[in-house]
Amino acid sequence: MMPSTDRMTLPVSDPPPPPPRGGAVAGDQRLMKGSTMTSRGAYAAVSYMSCAVMLVLFNKAALSSYSFPSANVITLFQMICSCCFLYVLRRWKLITFSSGDADNSTKFVSLQTLIHTSPLALTYLMYMLATMESVRGVNVPMYTTLRRTTVVFTMFVEFILVGQRYSRSVIGSVALIVFGAFVAGSRDLSFDSYGYSIVFLSNITTAIYLATISRIGKSSGLNSFGLMWCNGILCLPVLLFWTFIRGDLQTTMTFPYLFAPGFLIVLLLSCMLAFLLNYSIFLNTTLNSAVTQTICGNLKDIFTIALGWMFFGGLPFDLLNVIGQILGFVGSGLYAYFKLFGR
Repeated sequence: MMPSTDRMTLPVSDPPPPPPRGGAVAGDQRLMKGSTMTSRGAYAAVSYMSCAVMLVLFNKAALSSYSFPSANVITLFQMICSCCFLYVLRRWKLITFSSGDADNSTKFVSLQTLIHTSPLALTYLMYMLATMESVRGVNVPMYTTLRRTTVVFTMFVEFILVGQRYSRSVIGSVALIVFGAFVAGSRDLSFDSYGYSIVFLSNITTAIYLATISRIGKSSGLNSFGLMWCNGILCLPVLLFWTFIRGDLQTTMTFPYLFAPGFLIVLLLSCMLAFLLNYSIFLNTTLNSAVTQTICGNLKDIFTIALGWMFFGGLPFDLLNVIGQILGFVGSGLYAYFKLFGR
């Protein structure tokens, strides 16, 4: 019996919004306020935060509880699994890579489309390398403080690339987030010019990466799955070469728990969550905005810290840190309110 070609596909994007009324004036107001978050966009934001928190816990279990020596190899495994999942889902016609694909088509993407999305892969690699290096440059409290300023860089990059402007309410909520971050890290304001420079470089590459997702997602005709496929196909050989020359692959082969059932379960769940996380990042950024994605990243840190303290411990109590985290949480909540109701 032949399978039906009228299969249900997984959700990938929202229908395009109707054109604004009132000509240029309405368009300028839309640029000033930013688009209102739809219910679909809200689901994407919540999905991202849920997957991100769970992935941090499973990665922490692999790297700390099992003392796995290389985070790069875990990233490599996650990327391989992501490409395999996408390949199987596409072959089974459960997903499409662009809104123009027919359900009975099994084509992937053309070479021209891969070339068009190559800036996304380049910015992802820059973001990944800068982020890994930035962790080494400063202590953890200061790293968290400086990384939360990423939202400011993201707003600046969006203004440069697409002329996006934000209301005073949104700017005020972002200012509260940044202020809370500096309150949280105020006891560790030790200055290191190299470390600070690398963290700010990481912020810039993160902002460019998220803005690139938003821009290429609209210009390439690809949906979130298509962007993930192109990014994985282009980045996987580079990451494989990087782990090889650093000796991470050889170290992995001598890892004593490599075939232990418990470690394999943690690694498998980590790869599955990474796939869902990457999907939700692309979906959240294309449905909402790069700034919304950054705010969600700040908001999920609160839950990550709380669950990390519950499961792994080792978090000393600091009143200023708690106050700063609360301020950041309130600022993120205000931003979500303003986006949901278009203030």
